[in-house]
Amino acid sequence: MTRKNLLRAAVSTAVLLAATPALADDAAAPPEWKVAVDTVWVVLAGMMVFFMNAGFGLLETGFCRAKNAVNILAKNFTVAAIAGLAFFFVGFGLMFADGNAFVGLGGLMLGGADNSPMMGDAYQGIFSSLSWAAVPLEAKFFFQACFAMAAASIVSGAVAERIKFQSFVVFSLVLVAAVYGVSGHWIWGGGWLANLGFWDFAGSTAVHSVGGWAALTGAIILGARKGKYGKDGSIRPIPGHNMALATTGGFILWVGWFGFNAGSTMAADPGAIAHIATTTMLASLAGIAGALVASYIKTKAFDLSMMINGNLAGLVAITAPCAFVSATSSVMIGFAAGTIVVGGVELFDRLKVDDPVGATSVHLLGGVWGTLALGLFAEARFSADVGNGLFFGGGVSLLGAQAIGVVSVAAFVLAASSAIWLGIKYTMGLRVDEEEEFLGLDITEMRMRAYPQDDLTGMRPIAPPAHEPVRVEVGAVETAPEPQPD
Repeated sequence: MTRKNLLRAAVSTAVLLAATPALADDAAAPPEWKVAVDTVWVVLAGMMVFFMNAGFGLLETGFCRAKNAVNILAKNFTVAAIAGLAFFFVGFGLMFADGNAFVGLGGLMLGGADNSPMMGDAYQGIFSSLSWAAVPLEAKFFFQACFAMAAASIVSGAVAERIKFQSFVVFSLVLVAAVYGVSGHWIWGGGWLANLGFWDFAGSTAVHSVGGWAALTGAIILGARKGKYGKDGSIRPIPGHNMALATTGGFILWVGWFGFNAGSTMAADPGAIAHIATTTMLASLAGIAGALVASYIKTKAFDLSMMINGNLAGLVAITAPCAFVSATSSVMIGFAAGTIVVGGVELFDRLKVDDPVGATSVHLLGGVWGTLALGLFAEARFSADVGNGLFFGGGVSLLGAQAIGVVSVAAFVLAASSAIWLGIKYTMGLRVDEEEEFLGLDITEMRMRAYPQDDLTGMRPIAPPAHEPVRVEVGAVETAPEPQPD
């Protein structure tokens, strides 16, 4: 080391010791200091994830029509409460409590743990799958509850503009309380997939694919919006009403994702956080580039909606491997995700699966790709436990475990969510009637407009008497023609 570098190191060390003497010797630092710093980081990251609810709300609202804006915002606001409470009462215990290879047993309402807030042994008791994180149990619950909210929010966009509000609330409650917790136990709760060698650092499968499969079944069982597909097989675009809202929502989700991925370290580990933030950023940027190229080749236009979804697809894809792949690999993963989302939107439209916001293409296809990409691009230098993926000399064993995880979670969530959707359909009903859909769910279900200045009948009350059917002049609701059913 040169004299200049020695001097620089000496000065840096002196400044560090003067400013934060507790950091001078990690080995001598008391357990309370490390737990405190880790806890602050986890809670701050959780707050970033929680704010993603605003991103989902704005994105979905912008991608849908003005007449359903209040309904979509209300769904995203309500689902945070429903998912959070369902996870507290049931889902967290099923996911993380000790049990068997398939489900956690006990741990409901955070019971069964010796939660010592400032000690490194905070996870003594029933939550042994969480013993690796030296933060209080409630910090871990807070962070994971925000993940559960995200999984439920994914479904909202795919079933937008034609689902009954109360039916969506019931589905979200059951999804998070049961389905999300069980599959999560397989992956993060010490279940059979974890024992098989399946890895998912921050939730490409555990969160995003689960939400994506549930969204896909909902969109299929619910059916397409009226006028979306012609009898001749034609696809009729139904554009969203506000790309500014959608773009703002995309930016909020983008920022929140750094908490989503880097916060999953559950510790203020500078090297790990920096690496994960870098791979997350690069994959998201490459996702935009991939979608931009793919959409331009297809349409000869620069499609902003595809750029937004390409960004999100890159984020979804890097969520599983973010800690285990290099910066260069993250670019390749993200670019591929951006192209996949463009093809996915077209594929689902050809299959007559109406997803107004592209949630299935982003979260389902992006989650599947990211989970498999871990088996291709992982490097042992980042984690000896994970090892090398196929492209780095590790053979097919890791990729095989990832594929088994993808297929098993898909089978379980498809079956379980289909049963829930169908149960709701044949009991309380799933879809609004045709007139309500045409008029918009804001006035028929919410009794409120997002843009009251558009009401040409300004002085007339929105809510009709209870004994009268909803009747509103088309001109009072529609500001532009829309596709009509055949």
